[in-house]
Amino acid sequence: MGVRGGGVIPTLADAPHRNVFPQCARSQPGTKLVSDFWQVCRAGSGRSPLLAGEAESTGQSVRTEKGAFMRHVLVSRTFLLCLFIASGTAVQTAWAGDQEFSKGENLLKNKQYAEARTLLEAGIQKDPSNIQAHFNLAEACRALEAWTCAEEHYEAALDLDAKSGPTKSYLPKTKAKVWRLREETTAWRLLHEAKALVAGGKMKQAQETLESAHEMGLSTEQQVLYQQLQAKLPRSLSGAKKQASVGAPGGMGDSENLDLQMVLVPAGTFTRGSTLGDDEKPVRHIYLNAFRIDKFEVTVGQYARYLEATEMEEPPDWSIMNQPQHLRRPVVNVSWEDAVNYCKWAGKRLPTEAEWEKAARGTDGRIYPWGNEAPTRLHANYGRKDWDDHLALSPVGSFEAGKSPYGIYDMAGNAWEWVFDWYEHDYYKKSSEKNPIGPAKGDEKVVRGGSWLYVADFLRSAHRFNAQPMNRQFGYGFRCAKTP
Repeated sequence: MGVRGGGVIPTLADAPHRNVFPQCARSQPGTKLVSDFWQVCRAGSGRSPLLAGEAESTGQSVRTEKGAFMRHVLVSRTFLLCLFIASGTAVQTAWAGDQEFSKGENLLKNKQYAEARTLLEAGIQKDPSNIQAHFNLAEACRALEAWTCAEEHYEAALDLDAKSGPTKSYLPKTKAKVWRLREETTAWRLLHEAKALVAGGKMKQAQETLESAHEMGLSTEQQVLYQQLQAKLPRSLSGAKKQASVGAPGGMGDSENLDLQMVLVPAGTFTRGSTLGDDEKPVRHIYLNAFRIDKFEVTVGQYARYLEATEMEEPPDWSIMNQPQHLRRPVVNVSWEDAVNYCKWAGKRLPTEAEWEKAARGTDGRIYPWGNEAPTRLHANYGRKDWDDHLALSPVGSFEAGKSPYGIYDMAGNAWEWVFDWYEHDYYKKSSEKNPIGPAKGDEKVVRGGSWLYVADFLRSAHRFNAQPMNRQFGYGFRCAKTP
């Protein structure tokens, strides 16, 4: 006990609720601090016997009231001390990596890229949630031509920014520019991988890698390296792309090559629908005849050849889309009728909604084309904020990890895809179990697959969306199907 001013003041050692301090010590930074402290205080204060009606005499009441008061004083002090200790821990945690981040940023400004990379990597180990630090590390790695590192940390910055809320971007540059830097970095990585493959005599793999890089949309500097590497390939490989790009609808060569760009989905049943959306119920087994479907979404380059051949009306903002860097990106701003007309011209048709879903998820009822794993930036193009003159869309076939069970690309994200069917909210409850083709009429058509603009929730293969058939929007594209 301690004595002060004639009154008896309990010391910490005398406190009947010393367990407050272990709780304080165990509290983890980043938890619900105020709530936790409130619970601690309540645990430490107990109840006043006076208030509980337990006093039976005036003397007892006085003694109890004094005791309750002293406990209140002690707990209040305990609370303040606990708050001070834990707040200090939380602040310390919030500052984790700050020293490295600050020094790394200064080194980056002074073009000391290797030193900046080392410090920024050390800081990110302490605080992996710092968006600016990931961006700065990506910039340092890019300057060092450490392309995989740069790509990884541009991606991390974009992912963290997407989680920061829809109203504000915390990236140090506009999001569109960061996406552009990421794509440019990916192209550099592919070009350098192709260079190594050429040096190792693996010419076929080198040619495939070069084409993947070319589809990203190359800068002038990248085009120089691309041409240099192409010149080192055997003529049989370097000329393959050129021969396949002319002579037929869609730029695929002859009819045989056109079919090579389609995938056969065999006849049989698949699991349609899910329990996650009202219009996706009930889950049923649906039988479909065999059909072929485009391996890729219809591109700007393919649509340009269609317009040249037919003199049909150009979609809105066509002059922006129809640029060399966009030819391998999906065409958008097309209506349902535009999509139907293109497919007819190419000797095909739009897939039915059921065909599209089977092509996307296969027969095992998976959630996404790639399986049940939650989407990442390696699976699909989604969650961007700006169209950015068509740069929001990725070149078709960019997401190897996002392929469907049949090897079909971009069935999640990039562009919404028109399908043949009219939309009806409860159609699944009454549709045929064999080759359903949708309601006979309606006001809206179905689009599937999500797009570059929408969040991950829309990427599920069973998710249904509807749109006015005359709508031409930055996110609406398509692919075609064909009956064998």
